[in-house]
Amino acid sequence: MEIFTQSIAEAVRLVASFDRYVFQVMGLSLKVSGSAVLIGLVIGLPLGVWLGLSRFRGRAILVALVNTGLGLPPVVVGLFVMMMISRKGPLGFLSLLYTPPAMVIAQVILATPYITAITMSAVGSIPREVRLQALGLGASRIQALMVVVKEARLSIMTAVIAGFGAVISEVGAVMMVGGNISAGGENKTRVMTTAIVQEARMGNFETAMAFGLILLAMAFAAVFLMTRLQGGPRSGWVKS
Repeated sequence: MEIFTQSIAEAVRLVASFDRYVFQVMGLSLKVSGSAVLIGLVIGLPLGVWLGLSRFRGRAILVALVNTGLGLPPVVVGLFVMMMISRKGPLGFLSLLYTPPAMVIAQVILATPYITAITMSAVGSIPREVRLQALGLGASRIQALMVVVKEARLSIMTAVIAGFGAVISEVGAVMMVGGNISAGGENKTRVMTTAIVQEARMGNFETAMAFGLILLAMAFAAVFLMTRLQGGPRSGWVKS
C-alpha cells in the first residue's frame, strides 16, 4: 500500500514542480492522440454515415471489416506501419520512422474503426422517416443528411470519446514506430504510455506508477470535457 501512496505523492510533485520532461511527454501524448482522433473523425464520420444510410451489395463485407478493426492488435498495426515507412518499405522515402507523424499514422488506424463503427450504428438507428420528412419539407439531400447527423450527434461524440480512449492508452504501436526516443534533454517520441514502460524497465516503479496516475488524470480530463459537450442543453447542443 505504501508504494501507491508514494506514487500519488510523486505524481503530485512532478506536476506541481512543472517538470519540463514530464510536460514534454504529456504534451506529445495529447498532440499525437488528439491529431489521430481528428484525422480519424475526418475519415470515419463520412464513412460511418455512408454505411449507416446506404444499402448495397457488398455492404455486409465492409461492415464486417469495420467491426473487425475494433479488435486490431496495436502491435500488429505498429508492425504494418513500420514495414510501410521503414527504409526498405514503399514509403521509406518519406523518412517518417521514429517520428511523431509515424505515431499519428498508427493511432489513426486504431481510432478510425471505433469512430466509423459507432457512427454507423448511431446513424443507422435514426428512423428512415426523419430523412424522408426533411426531403418532403423541401430540404436538399445534403440538408436531409445533416438532419440525420444532427439527430445522431450525441452518439457521434461517444464515437470520438471511444476513439480517443483507444489511442491515448495505446503502447505497442507507438513504441514500434516511434522508438520511445528522448535524448539531449529533448523529448522526441516518448509519450505517457512508453514513459511508463521505460520507468518500469529501469526499476523506477514509483515513478512509473506516478506517470500512470498522470495519464489517467489526463484521460479523465479530456473525456470529461468531451462528455460535457455531449451532455445536452447545458453544453449548447440542444436548444430549448
